[in-house]
Amino acid sequence: MRRGRFTGYWLMLPAVVWLGLFFVIPFLSLLATSLYDPEGSVLTGYDVTYRFANFTDALGEFWQPLWRSLWYAGVATVICLVLGYVLAYAIAFKAGRWRTLLLVLVIAPFFTSFLVRTLSWKLILADDGFVVDALQTVHLMGEDGRLLATPVAVIAGLVYNFLPFMVLPLYASLEKIDGRLIEAAGDLYASPTRGFLKVTLPLSMPGVVAGTLLTFIPAAGDYINARLLGSPNQRMVGNVIQDLFTSTGDYAAAGALSVILMAIIVVMVMVYIRKAGTEDLL
Repeated sequence: MRRGRFTGYWLMLPAVVWLGLFFVIPFLSLLATSLYDPEGSVLTGYDVTYRFANFTDALGEFWQPLWRSLWYAGVATVICLVLGYVLAYAIAFKAGRWRTLLLVLVIAPFFTSFLVRTLSWKLILADDGFVVDALQTVHLMGEDGRLLATPVAVIAGLVYNFLPFMVLPLYASLEKIDGRLIEAAGDLYASPTRGFLKVTLPLSMPGVVAGTLLTFIPAAGDYINARLLGSPNQRMVGNVIQDLFTSTGDYAAAGALSVILMAIIVVMVMVYIRKAGTEDLL
């Protein structure tokens, strides 16, 4: 009886150890780094002086790439939501015997590395590529126009790389919806649009919330798409943090900027989940 009383705690132990080793300790280390003395260096070492002004300094100096990251991630998430919802809906309700094949195609990009997938977009959007040629042919782009090194290229890369993270949770939610509920809405003379808004969309909200979080959070911290498809004018906060850690050696600013990004995302996620009415995900 007594042994069974502690069974749940023993089962939780691996997860607690995992979180402690790979989340709590790294986070505390990052927090300590953000409070380093900025006068330190890699050669002389850093001292934790609890200088909280590192946060205001980092925010004042790097607010533009921070805002740009949130903007790019937000736009990419909205595009992924629209595209992903249509695709997930088609797979869940219309694909029939092709459902498995379409799901495999959704996850097929994961068979190659993130870097290779992003580099492929560099070729697709190249100045002499077929996309630019087609847009110039239909006069949607000037003769000297280009896609690479623009926000369009960076957001396109984010959409492509994170679209599966939106489709899969949406499909999981849509696939669970009882088709008889949708039929009942039609029997009660609801139009297809009204039936979708009153039945399908509310029941799929857990998938919408999960998909937007799984897309927005990694997109906001991404740095590969901006590095390969953008220019210095499209630098995201991930690029700034990488440069501060690896090139400049300004660990205090890099740590402070990382903590600020994490805090902003946590606050946005909490507000979003509460507004979406899915507090159960917390």
